[in-house]
Amino acid sequence: MAREKDTSIPTGRIRRTAKVAGLAGGQTARNYATRATNLGRGQEGRHRAASRRQAEAAEQILEVLGNMKGAAMKAGQVASFIDTGAFPEEFQERIQAKLVQLRDSAPRVSFKDMRKVVESELDGPVGEVFASFDEQAVAAASIGQVYRATLHDGREVAVKVQYPGVAQAVRSDLQNLGMIMRVAKRIAPGMDAKAMTKEIRERLSDELDYEQEAQAQRAFARAWRGHPFVVIPDVVTSLSRERVLVTEWVDGLGFEEVKRLPQADRDRFGEIVFRFFFGSLYRHGHFSGDPHPGNFKLMDDGRVAFLDFGMTKKLGRERLDAEIEALRLGMAADEDGLHAQLARMGFFDAADPELAPDAVLRHFRDVIHWYSEDEEITVDRELVAQVLIDFGDPRSDHWQLMKRQTIPADAILASRMQALTLGVLGQLTATANWHRISCEWLFGDPPATSLGEQEAVFFGSGRAPAAA
Repeated sequence: MAREKDTSIPTGRIRRTAKVAGLAGGQTARNYATRATNLGRGQEGRHRAASRRQAEAAEQILEVLGNMKGAAMKAGQVASFIDTGAFPEEFQERIQAKLVQLRDSAPRVSFKDMRKVVESELDGPVGEVFASFDEQAVAAASIGQVYRATLHDGREVAVKVQYPGVAQAVRSDLQNLGMIMRVAKRIAPGMDAKAMTKEIRERLSDELDYEQEAQAQRAFARAWRGHPFVVIPDVVTSLSRERVLVTEWVDGLGFEEVKRLPQADRDRFGEIVFRFFFGSLYRHGHFSGDPHPGNFKLMDDGRVAFLDFGMTKKLGRERLDAEIEALRLGMAADEDGLHAQLARMGFFDAADPELAPDAVLRHFRDVIHWYSEDEEITVDRELVAQVLIDFGDPRSDHWQLMKRQTIPADAILASRMQALTLGVLGQLTATANWHRISCEWLFGDPPATSLGEQEAVFFGSGRAPAAA
């Protein structure tokens, strides 16, 4: 008799800790075995073995994290948004299948249980609060499900409901986050696990509170209201609570359908995605850190709706200006200036003799070349793979340099957003002069495209107001 698959949300810390600890221990043992075997291999053999071990580790990490159903599952889903071109070719299909599975494997909870959450939060029966409510979920996220409903005034709305018990599961994972991040560090050894742990704790705690998400979404809706090609659905504040979020319903093509459109349409869509995520950061200092393709809809009128603001961050003008100055120095090939600027921002110790200014510049430019070079560039799988390798992978020519660097806490979510946005553009094989577009918000340059001209009118043709 076949054993029924366990789809429950494990909330106990002991059970969940055992899963993560077992994963960490298994990976440690395999790493020791690999190092021992490497003593008898040549350089090329060690390189192949390291690549294979990395891919196998990533596959196992994603599988275990994907079954955790709390913060750990969220970490697995985060990894799934990045295109897998950075892995060895023989693992591409296996890893991609695992990542797709993670994206689609959020737990489905019966409406009977979800109804209790809705009625508890909104203090009334579903049939009284809403004119109609479709009990079949239209989407599932890592910590909740989305339903379609109609209000008594006729408005169509999306109702996001948090899974019962998931908050407890996430909080258990947050207690174990240090251990989880040590596991993740095997994929990205150069990261500052302590800073990453703190940042993820804050962001995931934010995601548990839909009232905080509602506040963020209202801020984005105000900033982008009336924009010619970006739409942020309005929040129905009177019906939004800690575990229930009600927003305006938006119809449109999903990302998989967009990927089947003609290339010109995909280029336009990619430019809008780029303008929204990068533009939100550098114009407003308030950006979404979750460029998940499932959160985009191409509307009939050509505008793009952006959904889900559970993971957002605000940066002050001083920090943004420091980042812009680093980009300016890097684009100008000022190796000494860039070295000093990145050290001031906390990426490394300026006195480290192993971090020569010319080496720092080469690494910096390899990571941002796709939007720092003044030419049309197609973001394809190969480009995404190489940028991700140069961002933090042992196969990069810059690996010895990267091992001595870290990512400051304030830059973690922005770096993640930029990498995930690049992954989205890669899935679209979008082509543009990303440099000239980015210079609009970085340096106040004239519009580079027709979309830029429309946006210049909306933003008043100048630098946006200072960040909060």
